[in-house]
Amino acid sequence: MGTHSTDHSHTDWKRNGVKVIRGDALDDNTPQTPGMYRQAAIDKARVGAQKIWAGTVSIAPDAKTGVHHHGELESVIYVLSGRARMRWGEHLEYVAEAGPGDFIFVPPFVPHQEINAEPNETLECILMRSGNDAVVVNIEGVEPVEKPEEVYWIDPIHAHPDTA
Repeated sequence: MGTHSTDHSHTDWKRNGVKVIRGDALDDNTPQTPGMYRQAAIDKARVGAQKIWAGTVSIAPDAKTGVHHHGELESVIYVLSGRARMRWGEHLEYVAEAGPGDFIFVPPFVPHQEINAEPNETLECILMRSGNDAVVVNIEGVEPVEKPEEVYWIDPIHAHPDTA
């Protein structure tokens, strides 16, 4: 084992150590999208995380987002149940599906659309991002292959298109 140069002899490990977040204690005070229900487990506010965000997302049957990207953030989606369809590219020309046990990696700045591929089943996923900020950049001018049903990311920095 190597040594580390930082002196932690005065660190309060009880308060600044490992944290367990119970599945029934997730925080839904997160940006919400119609058709998607997000809950934070790990973030700066809850546990002091500086470089990651993790939580759950439940996506209603047949729900589709608009075309967007997440800036410099890397995202990982782990499918618990249901079927996820991802479209990506300048014109959403690429498509892949993922099912239970599959991981999806979304690199920084990749234009994409998230879709629940099942018309009658909720898609349940674990979502992890490489930062704490809710960065969503809606992309105008790209015609989605699968039209969203008025599913928009709406938060203090992203207004609904009808109010922009």
